[in-house]
Amino acid sequence: MTIIELLMALTALALAALVRPWRMLAGPLGAPWAASLVVLTLLWVLPQMLPNGISIQLSGACLLVLMFGWPLAVIELVLVALAVWMFGHRGYEAVLSQLVWIGLMPATFALALGELLRRALPANPFIYVLGRAFIGSALSIFTAGVFYELLHRLLGGVAVEHALVARWLMAWGDAFLTGMLAAVFVAFVPEWLATWSDRRYLGMPPPSP
Repeated sequence: MTIIELLMALTALALAALVRPWRMLAGPLGAPWAASLVVLTLLWVLPQMLPNGISIQLSGACLLVLMFGWPLAVIELVLVALAVWMFGHRGYEAVLSQLVWIGLMPATFALALGELLRRALPANPFIYVLGRAFIGSALSIFTAGVFYELLHRLLGGVAVEHALVARWLMAWGDAFLTGMLAAVFVAFVPEWLATWSDRRYLGMPPPSP
């Protein structure tokens, strides 16, 4: 399982690096990208600090895709995982699994779903916030969880019914935060959303040079 996850992580990182997304950090995305790196690291380390038997894991991956695009989100998720491994007390196998199934897979599903919505539905701010940020995040995170549970069951794990219920509920918690923050960013700092365009969603002309 670890080898499969390592190959998945390396493939995603290689594809992300091909487009050199770090060039976007020279613009208005630089400061929020650095801030989100710190905040997400704290959120990913949090489950290690909770009492035994309590596991609350927020992803944040779908919000990263909305804010920075998939390539830059992948690079940040890898950096977050490295920080969690260095400053936490879990082994590299657990952190790698966290990276793939809590980070990279939801981000990839969010990218695919966003492209589907962009092609199938009209450009509307309501569709962007509700479809991509809220419902899209819930579906992306839950789908990644389904793949994880089914794969572990095929490898000899336990029954997945209760695990899927828990993942469904946790996905909506993550989706609520993603949808709320996306709505705030659309209203006040749309330049923090690489996937947002005033011209596309509001019909506004591009700013004059």
